Amino acid sequence: MSEIDREQYLVQEEPYYRPVGNEVAMYEAAYAARMPVMLKGPTGCGKSRFVEYMAWKLGRPLITVAARIGAICYLNEIVEARQDTTVVIHPLTDHRRELPLEKKGELVKAHPDFQIVISYNPGYQSLMKDLKQSTKQRFGGLDFDYPEAEVETEIVMHEGGVDREIADKLVQIAQRSRNLKGHGLDEGMSTRLLVYAAQLVAKGIDPQSACQMALVTPLTDDPDMRDTLSAAVNTYF
Repeated sequence: MSEIDREQYLVQEEPYYRPVGNEVAMYEAAYAARMPVMLKGPTGCGKSRFVEYMAWKLGRPLITVAARIGAICYLNEIVEARQDTTVVIHPLTDHRRELPLEKKGELVKAHPDFQIVISYNPGYQSLMKDLKQSTKQRFGGLDFDYPEAEVETEIVMHEGGVDREIADKLVQIAQRSRNLKGHGLDEGMSTRLLVYAAQLVAKGIDPQSACQMALVTPLTDDPDMRDTLSAAVNTYF
């Protein structure tokens, strides 16, 4: 691939990412070693944004399908792929660093700067939706979770365009919902959903309606659980 083609995959502007630990330094070391990396954490907690930020910071293209150029290849929610297809990436994750294209009778050798990154949500693990151990043990792993309240409030303020008071209330509502995980909810409210709610408020929607649209309705169809979440919203707004 030409340098011109490669340029279109570069992240042109710095994405907003608020580090919560040593994940940036750990990833930089992993990339320096071209180590395949696995990001594990709940939906909407910032895994994809983190990869986008690291691609920008390292000045590397970010793509989803190719190994021919020196790019970071990000496969999001890898467990959604059929288990018999994930083994195709195995040769890319060991000393071979190659991708066999059987239908074309071609063997693609990975570029020296190529790195593969996968992510998935362990909360949705099941016998049918989990990675094989033979796949997991080919990657270095980084755990992700929702940020601490103060950090999450900063993120919601920055990304949602609201003041600290609104952002703080949204985060407190989310924390209540996360306490219901396993007690009527598969997942609590994600940081992504909080940003959506904040953006609606910033556009002039009243907070209760914004929360109903962005936080309550997407999360569950159960009437009793919706009532519980709506009560949490009403507590703060």
